[in-house]
Amino acid sequence: MKVLVEADGGSRGNPGPAGYGAVVWSADRTEVLAEAKEAIGRATNNVAEYRGLIAGLETAAGVGATDVEVRMDSKLVVEQMAGRWRVKHPDLAALHQQAREHAAAFDHVVYTWVPREQNSAADALANQAMDAAAESEAVKANPAGWTGATGAPTRLLLLRHGQTPLSVERRYSGRGNPDLTELGVRQAAAAAGYLSRIGGIDAVVSSPLQRARDTASAAAGALGLDVEVDDDLIETDFGAWEGLTFREASERDPDLHRRWLADTAVAPPGGESFDAVARRITRAQQRLLAERAGQTVLVVSHVTPIKTLLRVALDAGPAILYRLHLDLASLSIAEFYPDGAASVRLVNQTAYL
Repeated sequence: MKVLVEADGGSRGNPGPAGYGAVVWSADRTEVLAEAKEAIGRATNNVAEYRGLIAGLETAAGVGATDVEVRMDSKLVVEQMAGRWRVKHPDLAALHQQAREHAAAFDHVVYTWVPREQNSAADALANQAMDAAAESEAVKANPAGWTGATGAPTRLLLLRHGQTPLSVERRYSGRGNPDLTELGVRQAAAAAGYLSRIGGIDAVVSSPLQRARDTASAAAGALGLDVEVDDDLIETDFGAWEGLTFREASERDPDLHRRWLADTAVAPPGGESFDAVARRITRAQQRLLAERAGQTVLVVSHVTPIKTLLRVALDAGPAILYRLHLDLASLSIAEFYPDGAASVRLVNQTAYL
């Protein structure tokens, strides 16, 4: 199989905080087959470029490539790998040899220099890796920002499940148990790939419903972890409105539906109020803080539980439940400190989809 590898690396300071990115495309550059990115600490631009090349070759091998075209905006790396320039710097000699060993596993490899603007996808991944590392260092240096909180926070990565048939039709989906659609499976895989690249996750905890558990299983598999189930993370019980659209529910129970939209103490017929959801979500949050203190936990759940956890972190009123928008398979991040302080660091990220 022929593929196109675009690789890049960068250093903020040269030497300075560095990272790389690599994208493996189909031969006609219409489909991304795989990606890789990583922050590599303090290094030079040239070291980062070589690390990007090595990651690109490794990733290409992982998708079964036999014929590879490598495109990079580093003239030095391209000319050295093509054998036209000598490798003089000892730090690059070892990386050059490592790259040659990876390249030898393919039937054919060609190296092409391209302008930076034609290598933007790999460049973006390299910068994402460096940005994430910079944010992590900033958190370590000043973990609570303006709050003055002390101690190591418990970081909750809040991942909404992928698409289901009911979400396609915009129907109330609470205690029903639809499977993920084909797109939902791909969304779960994309989120899992992103989370595995981030790393640093200590546990995966999921709602008991299948759509959440399947999304969690994809991430847990990529992270090498097991899925723990917490029943309190289940979605709202919409009672008699389960499976109905907004219009159908409002036509069925017009007065109740209006009151439900205005008052979090009101429950759907035979269902559960948002206040009741908040009580059990708070229980789940307190358990996580007690059992996973100072750790990073991936919590895979549903739109209302995730909104509720963000509301708790923000110490916000109930109106936030109606004003927050969370896409399918989106990621949000909330941190909770031992002294009771909290902060929200991310809401509704979907760039990896």
